[in-house]
Amino acid sequence: MKLLAFDTSTDVLSLAVCRGEQVWTQTLPGGAQSSAGLIPAVMALLTQAGLPLAELDAIVFGRGPGSFTGLRTACAVAQGLAFGANLPVLPVDTLLAVAEEARVQAGSPEALTVLAMLDARMDEIYSAAYRCQAGVWSLLSPLQVSAPERIARPEGAVLLAGNVFGSYAGRLPAELPHCPAMPTASALLRLAPALWAAGQAVPAEQAMPLYIRDKVAQTTAEREALKAQAQASALAPT
Repeated sequence: MKLLAFDTSTDVLSLAVCRGEQVWTQTLPGGAQSSAGLIPAVMALLTQAGLPLAELDAIVFGRGPGSFTGLRTACAVAQGLAFGANLPVLPVDTLLAVAEEARVQAGSPEALTVLAMLDARMDEIYSAAYRCQAGVWSLLSPLQVSAPERIARPEGAVLLAGNVFGSYAGRLPAELPHCPAMPTASALLRLAPALWAAGQAVPAEQAMPLYIRDKVAQTTAEREALKAQAQASALAPT
């Protein structure tokens, strides 16, 4: 297949293009820069690969969860490019991409259970558990957003994966193996064939973000309450 993939759900902008077994990748600063830099980076990578946009089979993008601004950017660009070239889009859960990236980093074992996590800010984590058996992924627990201590953990041997280990050190199970992993565009490309075969590709107008949390900012009162709670915890006798 000939595919373009990108993810802007984190503070990293990840791009990839594939034509059969050939893959071209690029990683750039994300966050607020994604909205201005994504389209030029996409066109430059397509030029590098010698692939006109119209020759692609589909556009693959990370639909979330993640940064609200990043998800809106990815959906808008996927829609615009797909409309212009009359292409379908293939939305992929970012947590599944984290799990896939962790699988490759772990040496692609035959069977693997991953608890995929992404920093949701506001002292919370996006998470979901996945099981990979013979290269086929299945969802074990629904996507959720919660404090690190309240994450639903599957039974048995589990690999923790994501971008949360620096921010939430000491609040995640220390006895489980950790794998720093991001929802890379390369992971999206590896997931794409199975999702395509399962009929997950949709028309451009259905390129929608996946939001787990509707609220993106705390009120002044909420910030003060959290600050007071943190101070009280620090002063509490041990």
